[in-house]
Amino acid sequence: MAAKRHHDGYGQDDQPDDKRVRRLPSFSTVIREATMVKQMQNLFMMLEPLFRRVVQEELQAGIIRSPRCIERLPETPPAMQPMWKLAFRHPPSLPIFTGSKIEDVNGSPLEIILVDVGTGSPATLQQALRIEVVPLLGDFPPEDREEWAAEEFQQRGIVKERAGKRPLLTGDVNLTMRDGSVAVNELQFTDNSSWVRCRKFRIGVRLAPGSFDGARIGEAMTEAFVVRDHRGELYRKHYPPVLGDDVWRLEKIGKEGAFHRKLTTHHVRNVQEFLRMLTVKPDELRLILGEGMTDRMWEVTTNHAKTCAPGDKVYVYSTQLGTIYVNSICQLVKVEFAGVECPLQQLNGLQKVYVQQLLLEAYEHQNNLQEADAVTLHCNDFPLLHNAEQIALPAIADTPLWIQNSQEIDFQVDDVPQANFPLQWTGQMFNVSG
Repeated sequence: MAAKRHHDGYGQDDQPDDKRVRRLPSFSTVIREATMVKQMQNLFMMLEPLFRRVVQEELQAGIIRSPRCIERLPETPPAMQPMWKLAFRHPPSLPIFTGSKIEDVNGSPLEIILVDVGTGSPATLQQALRIEVVPLLGDFPPEDREEWAAEEFQQRGIVKERAGKRPLLTGDVNLTMRDGSVAVNELQFTDNSSWVRCRKFRIGVRLAPGSFDGARIGEAMTEAFVVRDHRGELYRKHYPPVLGDDVWRLEKIGKEGAFHRKLTTHHVRNVQEFLRMLTVKPDELRLILGEGMTDRMWEVTTNHAKTCAPGDKVYVYSTQLGTIYVNSICQLVKVEFAGVECPLQQLNGLQKVYVQQLLLEAYEHQNNLQEADAVTLHCNDFPLLHNAEQIALPAIADTPLWIQNSQEIDFQVDDVPQANFPLQWTGQMFNVSG
């Protein structure tokens, strides 16, 4: 009898093993795995340059530190001693910001001169010299050496701009020197120095390669300095400040900060007004700033303000008590009683009280002060007094005295010498005592 056949065409012995049957992955699984593989490939492609750079830097650092490699490295060729060298007549004014014109410490354009190496004195050549102004790394030359070869200056000193950026130094970078000097009228950095290893730049000057056939002329460079982003210039301090500067240009006073708002509320808006109050009412000025300004901060701020030049203008304030001459920040320049000039050192206690009163009145009426002319200031028909006590002053009862840091009170003549008054005479402080 024939064996029974299954309808699926397989015999019992021909059926496949169930364990060997594998399920095909679904379509969504295939798409998900492909997406994951693509993401990993993209990640590796992004990280590859970083890994290469890190490995390269570490290998280079290890090779440089290797004693064997150091022995095989070619030595820097000795620098040929030049007969002349380039130099900056004055250093640049700091700080330097991107996009801002670079000037010297006197506010003039940078000037490059030719110097004789042997004598250090300025030199001249009949031939005109082509000069290049280049940006340098702040840590060049290595080990603070004073000599270097021209090839080393080119290869290790000059710094290139970042990829995709403008030339690092723009302006008058190619000049012609005649008679031993040339001015750099326009020069500015286009990028800050935060991205270089030493965080600083220098300004270098060299002879244009191939432009001179004579003896080597040494390169010049400035001291290393930080180049800040131009946005910081809006808030930078001035060294020294000028009378018309906003008061926040002083150290420890931030723009729109608490101290700035307090001073503005009390009509102290610029450096001149700050110095006037500092001269006449220092305690009141200190009280305005409050406890938030420590003694150390107060010292820094006032010392910075005192570097401001008061200028040559002198103003006169006159009453029946006498006449005083003050400069633009209310410092005493000259005192007259009864038309006679009196040295401050010869005034007695009562007379110094009157001077203090006049000074305070002049401060309160500073907008009405009249500028003194040179004849009135320097010419006087009366000789200086040897004994200031001979001057006749108005009676004390006729004029109320305002004593700093005290309430208004009436004094008897005998009581006046007991008071102490700080008087500032052309920058010097005198304690008035009986």
